[in-house]
Amino acid sequence: QGYKIVVPEPARISVKNFFSNLGFPARFLSCLLQADFSGAATEAGRFTINTLWGMGGLLDPAANKELDLQKQNTDLGQTLGVYGVGHGFYIVWPFFGPSSPRDTVIIVGDYFLYPPWYIYPWYASLGVSAYEYLNNTSLRIGEYESLIGAAIDPYVSIRDAYIQYRMKNVKARKAKSLLFKNSEASNTVADTSQTEK
Repeated sequence: QGYKIVVPEPARISVKNFFSNLGFPARFLSCLLQADFSGAATEAGRFTINTLWGMGGLLDPAANKELDLQKQNTDLGQTLGVYGVGHGFYIVWPFFGPSSPRDTVIIVGDYFLYPPWYIYPWYASLGVSAYEYLNNTSLRIGEYESLIGAAIDPYVSIRDAYIQYRMKNVKARKAKSLLFKNSEASNTVADTSQTEK
């Protein structure tokens, strides 16, 4: 809350854009593994434009109306979901928050694919990541309080909301995958012909 008071919102949004731009490798690889080549091209275009013309990612010119290159909402956990790996049981990791056995892969994947983790020495890398979490939290203050304030059982509400959110994301990513578009179309045709019979 103190950070939110001291640092103006435009500056905090710029910091968020910068770290989001650094998350390009994980999103790009996830799109490729999901056979969403359109999404991979969009991510590559966003990264190039925002790095060169967005002052290293502080600005997001790729998302303006003329270009309309939106960030792909994907990660390695969703990639496993696209290939049929189930969500599993609900976990709340300290510092990382809601997760599952499948989505825990994101934590490991981020470690290897996220550039700030390679900053040396290790405590400098940890400091950069802590600052990123602080900045992102300052932009979301009030959301958690609103959710638990309206819930009879906050734990169950957050758990159910998280599971539904992840299932929705996996379904959306599967619809974009070239590997599953043909099979889903075939299933639809088969269901239609079966109904007609």
